Amino acid sequence: MKRPDRPMMTRRAFGAGLAAAGLAGPALATGEAEIEPDISQSVRRNISSFRTYDWRPFFDNLRNGAVLVDTTSRALHYWSEDESVYKLYPTSVPLSEDLTRRGRTSVVQKVEGPSWRPTPAMKERNPEWPDYVGPGPDNPLGTHALYLSWQYYRIHGTHDTRKIGRRSSNGCIGLYNEDIAELFGLTRVGTQVLLI
Repeated sequence: MKRPDRPMMTRRAFGAGLAAAGLAGPALATGEAEIEPDISQSVRRNISSFRTYDWRPFFDNLRNGAVLVDTTSRALHYWSEDESVYKLYPTSVPLSEDLTRRGRTSVVQKVEGPSWRPTPAMKERNPEWPDYVGPGPDNPLGTHALYLSWQYYRIHGTHDTRKIGRRSSNGCIGLYNEDIAELFGLTRVGTQVLLI
């Protein structure tokens, strides 16, 4: 429905306005054509909010593969040893800076169907939490876990997909279950890990 206080702009008037502003292609600049301009060459679409990285600024080599966790962009990058595989996954990150650990570590154990026990600090903050959760849909570690050389720190899955892309963990890095399953298959004990 046309508002009485605002004149309706025709397609031709809109095209002429674009041409006057220097924004239209040649077809619209003449004011004669009814063809939509092809803007696919001038508009760049971003298919993801994540940036891809080169491994070289972060690692000296790719021996055993490499995992980079960027806690600021909430993304995990993986490079295979022979550079044939590069993966980028969205993650959850720790709730606060005091729960965030940064630096170099490595994968020391891989567990499919992990069990979970809260750390002493978690239990102190949340005494109502259970002392143990076995594998299954109630397990906070999801379907797979990569144990790091730092005590209590893991890269693991989650059944609660709302956590991905947020500050939502007690220190670990969380991935969608399908992503951790893929990463689990790519990494090995000894894969180097850097959290920044």
